[in-house]
Amino acid sequence: LDPHSSFMPPEAFGELQDDTKGEFSGIGIVITMKDGILTVVSPIEGTPAYNAGIQAGDVIIRIDGKSTKGMALWEAVKMMRGPRHKVVNITVIRTDAQEAIEFPLKRDLIPMTSVRSGILKPGFGYLRVTNFRMSTQDEIKKHLTRMEEESKGLNGLIMDLRDNPGGLLAQAVKVSDLFLSKGDIVSIKGRTESTKQVYKAQNDEEDRKYPVVILINGGSASASEIVAGALQDHSRALILGSPSFGKGSVQTVRPLKEGFGIKYTIARYYTPSGRSIQGKGITPDIEVEYEIIEKKKKK
Repeated sequence: LDPHSSFMPPEAFGELQDDTKGEFSGIGIVITMKDGILTVVSPIEGTPAYNAGIQAGDVIIRIDGKSTKGMALWEAVKMMRGPRHKVVNITVIRTDAQEAIEFPLKRDLIPMTSVRSGILKPGFGYLRVTNFRMSTQDEIKKHLTRMEEESKGLNGLIMDLRDNPGGLLAQAVKVSDLFLSKGDIVSIKGRTESTKQVYKAQNDEEDRKYPVVILINGGSASASEIVAGALQDHSRALILGSPSFGKGSVQTVRPLKEGFGIKYTIARYYTPSGRSIQGKGITPDIEVEYEIIEKKKKK
């Protein structure tokens, strides 16, 4: 099977539910196996890992001094989660760093809220989506309604999906549908014709025709790429930033006897124009590298 597939003992299978509901204590990163190597998809905003400076693409080589070579994904997750305020040491290697970097991280409760917003200037809204959970679409609708009422209608919206590692497919479809009235959103294709599924936009009574700019980077994955790809292919949004992660495979989870489970890949995601997201990601319409802009001092 591929790197996104795994056999899960009862403790790992039970914890799988934590990613979309409930609350857990950890360091706040989404990880994957990339070419057999434990890799950070992205840190979750506002968590110990994010605040310490762990970045998308960092390769985790040790957890509390134990090598991650040959370690299963669920084992790594189990080692990083644990009692709140207890320290776990993560050692990473980074492409542009000469030596390995060690991060002593104090575990904390991982925030479940996925949406924030604000008015940048009259008529222009900013929507920050950090992940796609069960309530994400409902949260987004509330934020959009508030901003639309506050500005007496929006003239433009920035949707920030940077370092958003994804989440639930159904929520990615619903969020895309908020800005599309017709056409395909995403299709799923496996090895057989019977696995093919196409998700289409539904005509909504609410009219959101204002321009949209979507921000992405190397930490934008999975559901984020579905939204960005759908709105890009329909010329509904301008995509700005750097190429996304490229997590375009579909997993299903099956329970086994005595609490065990198996997660395995069954298909791939394709954008409305037929582009595969897997390993390629979404290429921005305008590429802009991330930098921290400092205010210039007045002379």
